[in-house]
Amino acid sequence: MAKKQGSAKKADRAVGKVAAKKPIAQKKTAMKKVAAKKAVAKKVTTTRRGTTTPMSQLIVSSPQQISPNRLSWLDAEAQTPIIDLYAQQLDSFIATVADGKVDEQEVQNQEARLVRLMQEIEPQLDDAMHEKITRLLCELTAYDIMQVLNTMQQAQSHAPSTFQG
Repeated sequence: MAKKQGSAKKADRAVGKVAAKKPIAQKKTAMKKVAAKKAVAKKVTTTRRGTTTPMSQLIVSSPQQISPNRLSWLDAEAQTPIIDLYAQQLDSFIATVADGKVDEQEVQNQEARLVRLMQEIEPQLDDAMHEKITRLLCELTAYDIMQVLNTMQQAQSHAPSTFQG
């Protein structure tokens, strides 16, 4: 009798483990999002062979476009941010990463461009919009930092471990 109860508990735990895992549908959705983001990246990347495409000429299909001249911040199908793809098209970014290094002066130049834009745009915002855009910028910055940290951690976990005896 005790054996049956023990095996029943093991079965319950096994069911619990299966229930805790993501359903297959969620995994497929996540995989579709990644594939869609890569497809958008490929579209944008192929437009800049040898030349820099102005932001206004980048086209990403989106049913959410309010204006035909406005770029969506999200991939329409995957609903993932694609601002990073636009950032990779900036002349300043391309020039900075061309040599594979980012030096202190390049960071300072980027900061100066950022400050100029903030000074230009911030006074044009009413309080409610200012609060929303501040939250957006903070979330975007947190997202970027998390992506960098995740990439670094994954690279470290794939690096061969050294013996420490």
